[in-house]
Amino acid sequence: MTQQMSIKAKKSLRPLRFQRKYTKHALGSVLVEMGETKVLCTVSLEDRVPSFLKDSGTGWLSAEYSLLPGSTHTRVRRELSKGKPSGRTSEIQRLIGRSLRAAMDFKALGERALFVDCDVLQADGGTRTASITGAMVALYDACQALKESGELDVMPIKQCIAAVSVGIIEGEVVLDLCYEQDSQAEVDLNVVMTEDEQFIEVQGTAERDPFSKAQLDEMLDASKDGINQIIASIKNCVKEPLPTS
Repeated sequence: MTQQMSIKAKKSLRPLRFQRKYTKHALGSVLVEMGETKVLCTVSLEDRVPSFLKDSGTGWLSAEYSLLPGSTHTRVRRELSKGKPSGRTSEIQRLIGRSLRAAMDFKALGERALFVDCDVLQADGGTRTASITGAMVALYDACQALKESGELDVMPIKQCIAAVSVGIIEGEVVLDLCYEQDSQAEVDLNVVMTEDEQFIEVQGTAERDPFSKAQLDEMLDASKDGINQIIASIKNCVKEPLPTS
């Protein structure tokens, strides 16, 4: 009975924590924890852009994502040893990049490229949404460092974005699923939104029976409430000064 109740309807977030300046050398670095999921997000800068943006005065952002070998119950093989990233990894990398680009004013960044790396240290559901959320904080810290050093005149971040997972288990909406919940979900949805409640991406799949528009609306409402809470946490976090080395 206790186990069943732990996986039933839950429209609240798992505990969320950010540890900023987690590594020494990255321009921005954050360890984000959403429940038992832990992702290290780092941001680096290069004074170059893809060829299609050369001489445009406009910057760019790209992302990479990786499940590290000890992040799950069984060792995840490094994708470098396979010769190329898996389809899942490629899809998540593109999602992270698209999401964060929606937060940026690339004219303000100038002809520079930001590289975001999201490495999953421990996976317990929602690794892609935790990556987006943690990377938003790391991106803010990186851009703030560029502004404070005089490399940028203004902050190139135009809005805050965040992401959360939501699903249906036994007909009930569950927010911010852990692995156990995700493995039993009848519907699995990942939602990315801006701080003004505009959608960047909605990824949804019926794992068993199809779902109704009413159920979709309920899941989107739950995700909106969750993302608003996450964005409030991000804004509170970046107001605080960075920890000293």
